[in-house]
Amino acid sequence: MPEVGQSAPHARVGFQVYFVEREPDMTAIGGRFLADIGPEADVMVIDVAVMDEDWRQEIRTQVIERALATLADACGLAEPSPTWWVNFRVIEEGGRGSSGGVLSVLSLLDTGVFTEGEVKAVRAALGA
Repeated sequence: MPEVGQSAPHARVGFQVYFVEREPDMTAIGGRFLADIGPEADVMVIDVAVMDEDWRQEIRTQVIERALATLADACGLAEPSPTWWVNFRVIEEGGRGSSGGVLSVLSLLDTGVFTEGEVKAVRAALGA
């Protein structure tokens, strides 16, 4: 939620981006390998994995739409390709770790990344 529409350096500590390119003969759509479709196949899957918090549908929608729009812009396209997909996954509280410990969105609540209203919503969503 803090990253939607604003820069939040404190929140970026837990953000990671991986780029994985699959060989055309290792990816299939509709039962056909991309290698058989040809070079015009423009397939992309973006997997957004976030720490649990107040991810209401309208916020998920913003994240997905902005990811697709940003990719289209970066590729010089007017709109995203219909063969681009975005998965939005929530990793439950206590289900992500780094640097020898478990990460928690609760540790970010007092950093100024979240508004007072967002802090209340996150605490309510997590029962904290």
